[in-house]
Amino acid sequence: MLKKYLLLCFILPELFMAQIPAGYYSGTEGLSGYQLKTKLHNIISAKTYNWHYDDLKTLYGQTDIDKYYDYDASNTTYLLDIYSNNPGGTTAYHYTLSNIISSASAEGQGWNREHMMPQSSFNSAYPMYSDLFFVVPTDARINQLRSNYPYGKAGSTVYYNFTNGSKQASNGTANAVYTGRVYEPVNEFKGDVARALLYFVVRYEGKLGSFNYSTNADPTKDQNPLNGTEEKAYDDWYIAMLLNWHQQDPVSQREIDRNNAVYNIQKNRNPFIDHPEWVNLIWNQTPDNVAPAAPSQLSLERNSAYFVTLNWQANTETDVLGYRIYQDNVLIGTSQTNSFSADHLTPNTAYNFTVKAYDSSYLESPQSNTMNVTTLATDVFASDLQIVKYLEGTGNNKAFEIANRTGHKINLQGYKLYIQYKGTAYYFGEPFELEGDIENNQSFVVINPNANFSCFSNSNAKFVTAAPSLTFTGSQYVDLSYKSNTVDAVGIKGQDNANSNRSLYRKTNIVNPTATFDINEWTTYSSDYCQGLGILAVNDIINNKADINIYPNPVVDQLNISGDIDKVKSVQIYDLSGKLIKSISNPFVNEKSINVQSLLPNTYILNIDGKSVKFIKK
Repeated sequence: MLKKYLLLCFILPELFMAQIPAGYYSGTEGLSGYQLKTKLHNIISAKTYNWHYDDLKTLYGQTDIDKYYDYDASNTTYLLDIYSNNPGGTTAYHYTLSNIISSASAEGQGWNREHMMPQSSFNSAYPMYSDLFFVVPTDARINQLRSNYPYGKAGSTVYYNFTNGSKQASNGTANAVYTGRVYEPVNEFKGDVARALLYFVVRYEGKLGSFNYSTNADPTKDQNPLNGTEEKAYDDWYIAMLLNWHQQDPVSQREIDRNNAVYNIQKNRNPFIDHPEWVNLIWNQTPDNVAPAAPSQLSLERNSAYFVTLNWQANTETDVLGYRIYQDNVLIGTSQTNSFSADHLTPNTAYNFTVKAYDSSYLESPQSNTMNVTTLATDVFASDLQIVKYLEGTGNNKAFEIANRTGHKINLQGYKLYIQYKGTAYYFGEPFELEGDIENNQSFVVINPNANFSCFSNSNAKFVTAAPSLTFTGSQYVDLSYKSNTVDAVGIKGQDNANSNRSLYRKTNIVNPTATFDINEWTTYSSDYCQGLGILAVNDIINNKADINIYPNPVVDQLNISGDIDKVKSVQIYDLSGKLIKSISNPFVNEKSINVQSLLPNTYILNIDGKSVKFIKK
């Protein structure tokens, strides 16, 4: 049987666009290449609902019922399994939702959940672990035999022929360096596979470099096709194959319907089902062989005890994708702008920073000048992110609020929420990885999607997830970690805790996170209490929406301040090296100005309760 409802995008484009929410892809106009890919990442990652892996067992009833191949009035509950369905003939067996099993010794015994990008790539972490766009129901036996092998064209040695014509075989894909085993799906579903895997590297751009993209130093044996880059994402042979499959097997009505169904559940979409033309716009680029020039004028914008902010002159080459920042010759991050905050530093410690530009061909520039910085011994800012609210209530009423009072914007890559369970011994569940950025003096909420608090709407949370760390009952230890280090915690590790049916709010005088939980740092409220969730206490920070202006600038004697500053608690003046020059408590009780007559002529940073602005003293 041929694929039903096949729609070629160049024939009926209006049908592809029919159910895309108005304005969903706003801002993509005129973009191409990796700039388009990054914009799509920002769109489809802005707000998603992430479900528990166990939830997929029932959610597939909304996304993967077969209405296209083996369908009639009496068979309305069959799952569509792309590993076993036979579009050109008779499918050997069918499954309903109830036929899920953990393992199988032969085809046809049951189905389980298949990660089209193997979960070992991302260490079984959420939100990847349960993303419906690439976690699909398949025959359990084929799933097991597919193992962690990449997709590919079957070569001369075939190890397994499956009932619908798919194969596990040696890699016969054109120009492939990897010579190990691959799994080849039937032609009818090759485009489906390609678009799911291309979605994966758009959705998780920013995380790809931390995934297990290189499992073997010998490229002929490296079965993970991720190449460690955030933009291109895959090895050359794999990208070429995916683009070929995408062209050979166009988007079908089944994919359109599934895209809409997943959107209703996860609140995001696969852009390559909505706009198939974007695949070639992103990955069909003409590489050059000219490396960009070295970034110039690397300088210190701001110094602190736990972070420094650097900036430099942006490169003029149009194909520059971004910049790699090195701390003591070790790569610590990338930036798509000409600024970067290096954090998790040690107070009163010397560091050397350099920057290199890289372009769309991944050619790297020579290094910039070296910036030597010694961090401050102390400062007024928090050392790291801090859990400020912990809510454990009725049913699925589980939430955290996490605040950034570090003095700089934080990239959340590397931060994870963990939970510790008790079995025969204590063990940790799969973590939930944070992503995106959080500005200074901002907070965000992480909440269970099934929560039903009376004073907070789930749609206002930055992260909505049913990952294990948002299923606590109060007896478990939960923590916020950065890489392998605990930043902040609720409960004590390795014991049963007594935080059930209570909301804990961090006391306002506790400004730093603590890896060891102390109940004396918290105010305890009753179960389901959520007043002020998502809002930092008014005494903690200045109103971020208020406009604060200084004049005159440059200034001679008196620096005037305008704006909503009545509740400002402190003001500091730093020089550009980060040295504290002057500190004033409750500065605006009697007047809205600061006397700077004693300062030497120079450029300074005025910090008003965490908000900074430069001024020049004549």
